[in-house]
Amino acid sequence: MNPEAVTDTTTGRVYNGMPARDLGTEGWHKPWSGQNGGACLEAKKLPDGHVALRQSTDPEGPALLYTPEEINAFIQGAKAGAADFLTS
Repeated sequence: MNPEAVTDTTTGRVYNGMPARDLGTEGWHKPWSGQNGGACLEAKKLPDGHVALRQSTDPEGPALLYTPEEINAFIQGAKAGAADFLTS
């Protein structure tokens, strides 16, 4: 992977809210798709282990970045039902 594809071109760092386009176009996945007409969350694992999330309908919009520990806690919590309130 081109290292410049995963850093801010101005500061040379990856940061929360950076334009998702600055993280490159390859490697984005839609792990959660449904009957919503293609509007879903996309995820990308970065070389340093962080996970970037973006809205599929706005692929150049802001990316939210999570540490491996944060994304693991979220997934485990969701599996345990901690996020069920979001769907009711």
